[in-house]
Amino acid sequence: FLVEESGKNEHKVACFIKAPATALENLKCKIVNYTSSLVVDDSEELVSNVISIECSDYEKEIPFPINAGIPFTSYFRGNHREIMVKVTDVNFQSNYLTPISLEGYQGNHKETFAEVEIYQLGVFSVLSCLKKETFTVPEVGLSQNLSMDSRISFYYHPETFSSPAPMQLKVQPIEPSLVSTLKARHDMYHSVVSTSALVYVQHLSAQPFNSSVTITLPCPPNPEKKRQGDESEHVRAISATVKRVAMAYHPRTVSASVRISGENLSDTLKLLGHRNKEEGWKVFDDVIIKNAQNGLVSFELSEHLESFVIVRLSFLLENTYLLLFAQALEEAVSSTMANVILYRKRENPYKIVVLLSASKDLTWELQNLHEEGYFGPPEPTHQFSLREGEQIHFRFTGNIFASENGEDFGNVYRLIFHSQRRPRLELQIREVDEFANHSSPHYKGTAVFYKITREMITKDWEQPLPYGEYQQQSPLCKLALTLPKHEKLISRPQSTKRTSSDSSEALWDSLLYWLAEELAEDNTSLLALCLPVRRSILQLIRLKCPDNLTHQFYELLCCWKKALPRSADKQQLLSHYLQKSGRSDLSEELRFKWQNRMLT
Repeated sequence: FLVEESGKNEHKVACFIKAPATALENLKCKIVNYTSSLVVDDSEELVSNVISIECSDYEKEIPFPINAGIPFTSYFRGNHREIMVKVTDVNFQSNYLTPISLEGYQGNHKETFAEVEIYQLGVFSVLSCLKKETFTVPEVGLSQNLSMDSRISFYYHPETFSSPAPMQLKVQPIEPSLVSTLKARHDMYHSVVSTSALVYVQHLSAQPFNSSVTITLPCPPNPEKKRQGDESEHVRAISATVKRVAMAYHPRTVSASVRISGENLSDTLKLLGHRNKEEGWKVFDDVIIKNAQNGLVSFELSEHLESFVIVRLSFLLENTYLLLFAQALEEAVSSTMANVILYRKRENPYKIVVLLSASKDLTWELQNLHEEGYFGPPEPTHQFSLREGEQIHFRFTGNIFASENGEDFGNVYRLIFHSQRRPRLELQIREVDEFANHSSPHYKGTAVFYKITREMITKDWEQPLPYGEYQQQSPLCKLALTLPKHEKLISRPQSTKRTSSDSSEALWDSLLYWLAEELAEDNTSLLALCLPVRRSILQLIRLKCPDNLTHQFYELLCCWKKALPRSADKQQLLSHYLQKSGRSDLSEELRFKWQNRMLT
């Protein structure tokens, strides 16, 4: 099934369906990505388009099962995650399907498709989910090592349960960098050294425990303790040698014990968990947690916990702060730091692109935009936290508004965040009033962004965009925009004709880009061009355009020009700096192009 991409005269594959020809004639398939917030839950990551498959003739019966293959792209998976297909009906009831295959061919090209056998129509999405491990504990007991991480084990003693008890487990790894980030934001978590993975357990039979279960899992040791332990071994070896020598020559010497700095460094291990979500997190002080070898810890649990985590502390922390840490950790695991980027086309400042990027991918995204011909200003927004499926709504205020199709201006726009997708919108902008901003050489406006959490999103398959309903909500961030003014063609007598300064702005933009290309061609250093700009600006330019010297020079020249007063003779000043930099040839050519008003 091919669908046309919005705003483009191109078709893309929505899905493949294998079914009897009579059934295929009655199937209708379309991409409904605007509903993606409704198909993801916590710990799920969308990796495909959201596909709606319907029957165009409700009187016809579909001979189920039929096979459907949905294209997807997963950038990272790992041992703890797996690809599943989620099918959601009109009442938002969902089922998960395990793919028969994850590869397929489109012509001669091998591509990734999640192929599933379906027994109902609805809305389909391919998700990266936490891998689920299912096993049954018999009456004779069980020792189970988890397939996603064999270091995690559950040992159920004989007769732990009175009858066979099915269990389902998921494991959410915790990156050390995540713990470091929480510690950096909140001083009260300073004593947290490390944590185990977050373990989610479903005890499907809900039988009471007749005896405790022994759980073993990794919780990284204190690196400071390990370093001091290594040092203490070295000190012990030296002290033993000194002692043997002293005893040989001075038998009556009183031996003094060597105090090892690492011996007093003891960690505290705490179990945090909750029996159910309604009850919330709790610290289980009565559970004794033992250190085992190779960073493993073990403990006995005599009741069911829906989720739990072990926290290693360098010194005791009040339970109140531990509970706050557990909540912050759970939120951070399901969130991603992100930025909004709003760049404009260099050749056409009326064409912009707006996209949501995970902060860790920001440099890569900016480089891709530069290659497509998009540049700032404005610079990307500050970082903010988003969960999978949360939305950013934005609109334009001031004297600039936007349109997706070049006709309907002044709408509210939406970007839906998915950590493994690249949500973006290409828009056209123009001024609201061509006679406004009369004291400025540019039209001015602002893009205002609002965060819409999943709890604020109504369960409606149509997902209409609100308009003017943000008065009670504080903006998440804002980005200032400008547009060059048009040269107005007014019929006047020859003696009274005026020349708009905007033509000179276009000429300057062209000349600066030509000059940047010439300087980059000779591999000139930014510092060699003796422009009076701060070193911090040079550093920012290098970060902004790390691999493109032409763009670096262009940004540098634009920054220099922007800082000048309007009355300054820019051509004379720039020619002077070029001569000072040893480029008299470019100085003369610049003077010639400026005098003859030559657009390059």
